[in-house]
Amino acid sequence: MRTALVPLLLLPLATGGCARLADIGSAPALSEISNPAMQPEARVISLPMPQPSMAEQIPSSLWRTGSRDFFRDPRAKAVGDLLTVVIDISDQAQLRNSTQRGRTNNEKAGLPNFFGLESRLPAILPDAVDPSSLVDLDSSSTSSGNGTIQRNERIAMRVAAVVTQVLPNGNFVIAGRQEVRVNYELREMRIAGVIRPEDISNANTIEYDKIAEARITYGGRGQITDVQQPRYGQQVLDVILPF
Repeated sequence: MRTALVPLLLLPLATGGCARLADIGSAPALSEISNPAMQPEARVISLPMPQPSMAEQIPSSLWRTGSRDFFRDPRAKAVGDLLTVVIDISDQAQLRNSTQRGRTNNEKAGLPNFFGLESRLPAILPDAVDPSSLVDLDSSSTSSGNGTIQRNERIAMRVAAVVTQVLPNGNFVIAGRQEVRVNYELREMRIAGVIRPEDISNANTIEYDKIAEARITYGGRGQITDVQQPRYGQQVLDVILPF
C-alpha cells in the first residue's frame, strides 16, 4: 500500500515542481534579450483607424483652427485616437423598506328555496343540513417584510481608451481595457461609452461621470479569486435550493 502511494506523492513534483527544483540554491535566471515585437503581448493587432485626410494649411498662420494648444491639439479627435478616462467612484447608498399587509375574508351561501328541491337535500346530504346555510367560509392572511441595503463603493484609477466610432452628431464612442497580472492573479478593468469632444480636457483626459451609457467593470480572475468563490457543488445547490 505504501509502495503504491509513492508515485502519487511524486506526481506533483513531476508535473509542476521540476522547474522550481532547478532554482533551489540560486537566484531566478533573467530572460534573454529578444525583439520586443516578437513577444506574445506585442503581436500584430488591428484597431479602428480614421480615413486618410489632407491637413488644412492656412497661409501665414501658426495657429490651427479649433486647437487648444499653440503647437498641436493633444485631444482625441478621430477614430483610433487615445484618451485617458479618470475613474474616481465614491458612492454610498442606504435603503430601508418595510411592508405590512393584512386581509380577512368571510363568505356565506345558502339555498332556502330552489324550485322545491331544497327539501330533497337531506336525502343526499347528512340529516343536519340546513338549506339556508349551506356554505360558510372564513379566511385571513397576514404578511410583513423588512429590507435594508447598505452600499459603500470606492474605485480610483485611470485607464486608456480608444475612439472606436465617431457618431453623426460628432460624439465619440470609446472602449478600453487594462489587465494587470501579479503572480497568479489577474486584475481586469473595462470601460466603454459615449462622450462629447467638448468634455475632453487639454490633457486629453475625461472624467467617468461625463460618459453616457457608461459601462465600467473591475474584477479579476486567478487563484485567489477561485479560492474566494464557493465550490461548484455549493453554487449548484444555491440555485436549486435558494432558501
